Amino acid sequence: MSEVAGNSDNRGESARPPLRATFFARWRVRVGYLLAVVVLLLAHPTPRSIAIGGVVGLVGLWVRALAAGHLHKQEMLTVSGPYAHTRNPLYFGSAILTVGAAVAMNSWIAAALLVGYFALFYSVVMRREEGELRFHHGAAFDAYAKAVPLFFPRLTAAKLGSGAAGAFSFEQYQKNREHRAAIGFLLLLMLLVVEWRLRVGH
Repeated sequence: MSEVAGNSDNRGESARPPLRATFFARWRVRVGYLLAVVVLLLAHPTPRSIAIGGVVGLVGLWVRALAAGHLHKQEMLTVSGPYAHTRNPLYFGSAILTVGAAVAMNSWIAAALLVGYFALFYSVVMRREEGELRFHHGAAFDAYAKAVPLFFPRLTAAKLGSGAAGAFSFEQYQKNREHRAAIGFLLLLMLLVVEWRLRVGH
């Protein structure tokens, strides 16, 4: 696949992410695990909420899978596929997954915690990664950022030249280990089913 890439001539202090961004990037997964335990304890799932949340989550998994099949980490600036609509399709897919999980849990408190966690951590992480991309790809990334929004996707694909013509690659999907997101969400739904059965049994 042909992607747009460039090199920055301004390397140095600008390449170092802010301390806060480094902290959020380092702790987002650990906090996420702890949050998962808390929201599961707060959840009041029903068959209907699990089914609806599962469907919403499938949309998020599809977005993430499509993005993972185009993404070439640390190799080039990916602008093809969903990256021509949003600069962060993986995180946009994760946001849909978060909504799906919140619906499945059927708890306003759990939903507020999940949405708050995502908004807090990932807004910082996205800006941190933007700095890294700008450092590595320079003017190419600046041109890309002007054409494609940070998070909420544009309806039509941005016209980015030949770099936007790449095709989905299942090999890249596997290389990016995107299947773990599907396994994780399936496990969450299974736990919610078990929790519902336990509540019904009492």
